[in-house]
Amino acid sequence: MPKTLIKVDLSQSAYDNDMVHNRWHPDVPIVAWVDPGDDFVIETYDWTGGFIKNNDSADDVRDIDLSIVHFLSGPVGVKGAEPGDLLVVDLLDVGPVKESLWGFNGFFSKQNGGGFLTDHFPLAQKSIWDFHGLYTSSRHVPGVSWAGLIHPGLIGCLPDPKLLETWNAREAALIATNPTRVPGLANPPFGPTAHMGRLKGEARDKAAAEGARTVPPREHGGNCDIKDLSRGSRVYFPVYVPGGGLSMGDLHFSQGDGEITFCGAIEMAGWLHLKVDVIKGGMAKYGIKNPIFKPSPITPTYKDYLIFEGISVDEAGQQHYLDVHIAYRQACLNAIEYLKKFGYSGAQAYSILGTAPCQGHISGVVDVPNACATLWLPTEIFEFDLMPSSAGPIKHIKGDVQMPISPDK
Repeated sequence: MPKTLIKVDLSQSAYDNDMVHNRWHPDVPIVAWVDPGDDFVIETYDWTGGFIKNNDSADDVRDIDLSIVHFLSGPVGVKGAEPGDLLVVDLLDVGPVKESLWGFNGFFSKQNGGGFLTDHFPLAQKSIWDFHGLYTSSRHVPGVSWAGLIHPGLIGCLPDPKLLETWNAREAALIATNPTRVPGLANPPFGPTAHMGRLKGEARDKAAAEGARTVPPREHGGNCDIKDLSRGSRVYFPVYVPGGGLSMGDLHFSQGDGEITFCGAIEMAGWLHLKVDVIKGGMAKYGIKNPIFKPSPITPTYKDYLIFEGISVDEAGQQHYLDVHIAYRQACLNAIEYLKKFGYSGAQAYSILGTAPCQGHISGVVDVPNACATLWLPTEIFEFDLMPSSAGPIKHIKGDVQMPISPDK
């Protein structure tokens, strides 16, 4: 049996676990060392450290202080790994904590982080999803069930000082272009809620004040939210510090491409069984700036899709030049409007798109002025026929079950 290097106690605050951290900084101490070729198990909190509860209120989604996230298990050092190498990580298996067979999805308030469709869903809402082996269903979103593709939303290596400085400088410059924007353009360092693992005293305070927040993906990997990075995947991470400093968390039971709800997939506490190796000088050998990976050979078998198209014309009818972000937003909004015809609320439809194994595709970026993006919705996850017909849509969802919503304070 592989050794469990990092354990979590879900009844304990993540801040009390010194093998967990919530900022990226080269000085975060490595908490466990392994040899190339070793395999081991890592346990993780959900990304909020247990702040979101299994109940029928969205107050916790509304009230969470997002400066606390993400809680990551690690860093793990691999002996012999040096800057310029590639850290090879095989994801042998992954699953939920057996004492916590549920997860959550939510929309943050526009005043507190927002999301991809925050102008359409500006208030905090939440859905709870129960796990039944491979499958999940929700008391808040009826009429659907599907097989999960469990994966870490966030995994990556520690940055070196130069890379950290680059991140902070470029994100500060972006914030300066519109410092009062709601939601903000980026999340600057914030020391008061930083958890720096085993780092203590003045060194801890200094690192906390400059540690990068874990919200975005960056050159080292990080919060990429790639749903196909599941059991059987292999990832090649750039190494910036001795040992690599591999950390992970933000496990998802299932997610649609884009994680459009931001809180975002079906979030859960869980564990990962990993194996590691090192390719010496691999960054230069292969010209790698960002991680590359081989996807899981195991994916939910859904073969029938209804595909929604979006173009780079926004909700006000304004034309944009080859803007894939706007095109994908329009594809998602088109899918939501369609699902509402079958009785779903807009929020329930939005939650389905963020949590089900939907595929997002960039379908065209050369035909000026419109980019074309598509959202592929698997029809087999529904308990009823979703296809258009001459008879018109039937409202299978009666509206007696809704997602909890909490108004802003």
